[in-house]
Amino acid sequence: MVNTGNIKTEQKNQLVKKVLITQPKPEGEKSPYFDLAKKHNIELHFHPFIIIDGIPAKEFRKQKIEIPNYTAVIFTSRNAIDHFFRACDEMKINISQDTKYFCITESVALYLQKFILYRKRKVFYGADGTNKSLFDVINKHKDNEKFLYPCSQSFDNEITNWLKNNQCEYATPVMYKIISNDIKEIIAKNYDVICFFTPGGVKSLLENFPKFKQNGTRIGVFGANTFKAAEEAGLTLDIQAPLPQAPSMVSALELYLTSLKKK
Repeated sequence: MVNTGNIKTEQKNQLVKKVLITQPKPEGEKSPYFDLAKKHNIELHFHPFIIIDGIPAKEFRKQKIEIPNYTAVIFTSRNAIDHFFRACDEMKINISQDTKYFCITESVALYLQKFILYRKRKVFYGADGTNKSLFDVINKHKDNEKFLYPCSQSFDNEITNWLKNNQCEYATPVMYKIISNDIKEIIAKNYDVICFFTPGGVKSLLENFPKFKQNGTRIGVFGANTFKAAEEAGLTLDIQAPLPQAPSMVSALELYLTSLKKK
């Protein structure tokens, strides 16, 4: 019988046994997530709450955005990177070696290595994963630049508002669509912690369970926009990243799990 959204009640100080990561399982056997699970003797499950559907080149052309005319690209996720370069490949667009890349975190920046010669490119990233730190970096290099901010239909208004207020020329090419995944059977397994990485993941939870009740299940969020979406959904948040002491979800979980053992 599928759970209808009433997750079992857990005491806040109870040790964590099962954690759900709302992303695909890492490829290969090496991942800090696996090390974390072994160290703390927990079950770690992976299941994406969203499906990313790339917009084909034919549909993208209707937006009438000429990618070669822009000199800088802002990336806030790996999905944006994947579908930006996919679209460029489909349309046979060569990205200039002088293009500047501004990324929300170092991990997103390092993901560019799949597509560019990283060391020979102008790649910048925020200090702590917040929009403010991203803006600080962009502000140092924004003169005479024309920015692309690849995104889904729901983009970060804070970023576009900053670009507008700082008189930056920019465009927001929609590269992919976010579709809620069917997660009813997954949620029925009753996890102690659920970790979200995108506002779309939070939206998927609510679309699957309109009457969702947290009932003590602890929630982790990555990124300011995910934090905002979770708060607006009425969720109580226990774990947050990136922060200076927890730049990744793995490090945030490590801090949380360690703190529980000390109680």
